[in-house]
Amino acid sequence: MMRALTQAPRPRGEPTIALINIVFLMLIFFLIAGSLAPRPETDVALVSLAGITTEPPSDALVMLADGGLRHAGAGLSREDALARFGDAPRLRLLPDRDAPAGELVALAQALRAAGVAELVIVTERGLE
Repeated sequence: MMRALTQAPRPRGEPTIALINIVFLMLIFFLIAGSLAPRPETDVALVSLAGITTEPPSDALVMLADGGLRHAGAGLSREDALARFGDAPRLRLLPDRDAPAGELVALAQALRAAGVAELVIVTERGLE
């Protein structure tokens, strides 16, 4: 007796319509919930930080665009900076955005070799 070969039934895939409906309902919910937040008063003017100028901290070593160094407003040579901050447990270094990268890396390596335990290079984080 020969048995007829039949194909095993294929399992049905997940219905994508149900998934689309759930995602759509979640989208509608968050659109409505987000618009229910109270708006600020119309006669309140918020603070703007665009016109504020900042000064570097007095304990920071500043590297200028030409590679020169300053500390507390006074110019320093590289040797003076290494002598002054060589044993500092922590030093903040503020490089100008146009400072030569090679000189910045060389200064950071020299400060670490001189004994600075923690060297923090301070940068600006953009808000845009």
